[in-house]
Amino acid sequence: MSEELPMAMVDAAERPAARAVSSRLDWGHALRSLRRLLNDKEDTGQVFEIMRALNGSATAKSYLRLLETPQGGRIAFQRQEFATLLMDDAWLDSLPDGSVGAAYRHFIRSEQISAEGLIEISRQSAPASVDEQHPYAWMGRRTRDVHDIWHILSGYHRDGLGEACLVAFSYAQTKGLGWALIAFGAASRARKGKDYPYVKAIWQGYRRGKAAKWLLGQDYERLMSEPLESARRRLNITPATVYDAIPAEARDGSLSKAA
Repeated sequence: MSEELPMAMVDAAERPAARAVSSRLDWGHALRSLRRLLNDKEDTGQVFEIMRALNGSATAKSYLRLLETPQGGRIAFQRQEFATLLMDDAWLDSLPDGSVGAAYRHFIRSEQISAEGLIEISRQSAPASVDEQHPYAWMGRRTRDVHDIWHILSGYHRDGLGEACLVAFSYAQTKGLGWALIAFGAASRARKGKDYPYVKAIWQGYRRGKAAKWLLGQDYERLMSEPLESARRRLNITPATVYDAIPAEARDGSLSKAA
């Protein structure tokens, strides 16, 4: 008798147990959080509320997709908490000039933000689930921790329009309904601004995210040492031409309540 397990049994053994909460959608809570976020883009906690309400199944699917990539098995097995590296100033300072990591280092220090701050915001409403020792929860933390690196790779800044474009980019990458809802809400509000092609910029964000390689499958420790422009070419991240053509001073006004 062969000692090899049938493939179906191997897959079942390797895949984490399903959690009912992971696929539950709470549209009412998500819509209430969206209204608060559109009224105050600095209320980052609402983003995590929306993600928790709508993105559970997408996070699970991303984890399973990671296992199917050439290096994903190793990454998933190691289950590194990438935020610990992002909070290590000595490691950040060691990254070479011109690299993805150097751009990230400049970004967080000039903007006075940190990976630790993002973690604390994510814990405010559901601290137990955020830090849960489960592969899907780890994948959610991984998605959270690379958000500002996606700012660097995509070229979108932290202004209102830049965040909206990155949200659309993130939806294309993750298929998370929470990202789709925020992008739709931002585009609906941006339609009121007639001076610049705000909606076109958000739509381009989606198309750029769809065209790019799957970023959640990357080895981020290695990526951070890679030259930024080289990384963008390798990952097929095209220039944000529509966003870049809109003056910086007009990018927040596109999503303001008065727009």
